Amino acid sequence: MAHFASCVIVAGMATALDGLADTLVLGTFIEKLTERYGGFELVDHWQQGEFHHDLVIRVPAHATDLPGRVLIVSTNCNGGIKEVLALDEVPERRDLWRYRCPRPGEPPTALRVLGSSRTVHYFDPSELLSETARSEYRPEFRRRQEGGGWQPILASGCSSSRS
Repeated sequence: MAHFASCVIVAGMATALDGLADTLVLGTFIEKLTERYGGFELVDHWQQGEFHHDLVIRVPAHATDLPGRVLIVSTNCNGGIKEVLALDEVPERRDLWRYRCPRPGEPPTALRVLGSSRTVHYFDPSELLSETARSEYRPEFRRRQEGGGWQPILASGCSSSRS
């Protein structure tokens, strides 16, 4: 037995999804995806707070060794892969977070995850959404992002004068 991504794998039983997640960094993931499938479509990029990014990727139809044609690649702010989800269609961003962090009393999301692989970079994403989520922005320069996390307050009315 060997540890592979977040799963315990019996010799030779790792999935293609695990193999992609096990690259651990976004650049290598993209290289491997391109090498294996000849390309991909970057559908969207969603940032949640300062430290979480979701890349929504559609793989070619001939990528039949993956459980779904849409991959959600979750990374930290340094491009370290935390999790890769496989779905059959692009989800609504809100549904993805409801899947990850269900709130008491809310109905479950209809999001259908076909495959998942977590890495050593994974941690509970609910930590990003709490009122006490860590931030590198000073309090006077940040505001809560819809759904949780912090985003910078962009200065308005700033000008640059050149003499």
